Amino acid sequence: MSDGAHWAESAVASAAGTVELALLEVRNKLYPRAVTGKRATWRWIFVLFTQLVYFGTPWLNWDGRQAVLLDLGSRKIHLLGQVFWPQDVLYLAILLIVLVYSLFLFTAIAGRLWCGYACPQSVYTELFMWIERKVEGDRAARMKLDKQRTTPRKVRTKAVKHGLWIAVALATGFTFVGYFTPIRSLAVDLARLSVGPWETFWILFYGFATYANAGWMREQVCKHMCPYARLQGVMFDADTLVIAYDRQRGEPRGARPRALDHKAAGLGDCIDCGICVHVCPTGIDIRNGLQYECIGCGACIDGCDQIMDKMGYPKGLIRYSTETVLKHSPRGIVRRIARPRVLAYAAILLVVAGGAALFLYNRGPVELDVMHDRVAASEARGQPLVENVYRLRIVNREKSARELTIRVSGLDGMTVLSEPQPIPVEGESSRLVPVRVRVAREQLPPGVSGIWFTVEAHLIGKANPHVIQERALFTVP
Repeated sequence: MSDGAHWAESAVASAAGTVELALLEVRNKLYPRAVTGKRATWRWIFVLFTQLVYFGTPWLNWDGRQAVLLDLGSRKIHLLGQVFWPQDVLYLAILLIVLVYSLFLFTAIAGRLWCGYACPQSVYTELFMWIERKVEGDRAARMKLDKQRTTPRKVRTKAVKHGLWIAVALATGFTFVGYFTPIRSLAVDLARLSVGPWETFWILFYGFATYANAGWMREQVCKHMCPYARLQGVMFDADTLVIAYDRQRGEPRGARPRALDHKAAGLGDCIDCGICVHVCPTGIDIRNGLQYECIGCGACIDGCDQIMDKMGYPKGLIRYSTETVLKHSPRGIVRRIARPRVLAYAAILLVVAGGAALFLYNRGPVELDVMHDRVAASEARGQPLVENVYRLRIVNREKSARELTIRVSGLDGMTVLSEPQPIPVEGESSRLVPVRVRVAREQLPPGVSGIWFTVEAHLIGKANPHVIQERALFTVP
């Protein structure tokens, strides 16, 4: 066999081995060990806070209505007293830009702390693992239970665990749908077993997604499905805060009795206990360096600090740090926060967020959109007249009804035909008003001229109307 054939065969075998190893890793179940410490406490604070916000927000009222409601049927979004319509897509674009640059800024400073403490996947995985520990026991007990043959006790234990998981998942699905359907009426319909087909589908679908992701897939979502794990590399630099193992202090690692003078024996502080691996929710060994699977949760820090306490060694063998600090300066994290990349992200974020706040502050209670009906545009009705047809979409954002008066200006001798005025518009609704504008042909040259539509929107029974103007084009054939 030629060298080329040998090389091809070895390459195929190597690729097959890599794929097999990856598939084996997916099949292998992790048994993270419970850990206590500052980071574990903070993780639970974020679990409780995020769930309080998620489950509590749909039940809040604002001016007698659900404070946050994405009413897709009416094509309106109710947000803390503000109503957003499809034409307010600009605000959605600005929101996405703010979120993207917030992600860039936060990641450049603090790495993947979002993943470890506030990401829904991490939060629900933490919650589901807590239920699992309460029902089946900690790491050793769970491993032992899974290896046992099927017995009535094992079936009961597994049934209790999965029953609690399903209950949490369905509650999550119900709350998710409550952001799109008024949650109080949804709860009444659920109690009467009269929930609509779409609501039922999304409750079950979102509940199943929560159950599968947090109960079964867990770290596989972070390692193989989440794009952020792959994108983090381009947002990190030498001054980004990450979880790091102090190799200079820890190596060479090795087991030893507590009474041994490990420095005299030529050993580092790491006793190679493996606690950092056992508590890691993604199953990595942080001592091998920063890996894309690391979600920055700090469980390995808490576990390692406990071992350092027992051995009488200083804490911080594994800690939050930066590459620059580990290599050069023990005190440089805070000073390096204000670096060019961070300042650029912060400046862009400030400009975009400030502009969005200004637009929102200046947003009027009534919006006017003039659409030129091109099908009927420039149609002559009798010889000296030219007629253009427009459709005026008028949106009343406030809860109170208004009356509209429409005026057109910009050309001499115009005749305006529309609905009888004033035109009523209900609160938080839109109205499509057709308007015909006629001008004598001899008064205008062929081409395009500019005209202005002025709408005065009166609150019923009150003076001082809100006035808006919109420019349009009048076409002469």
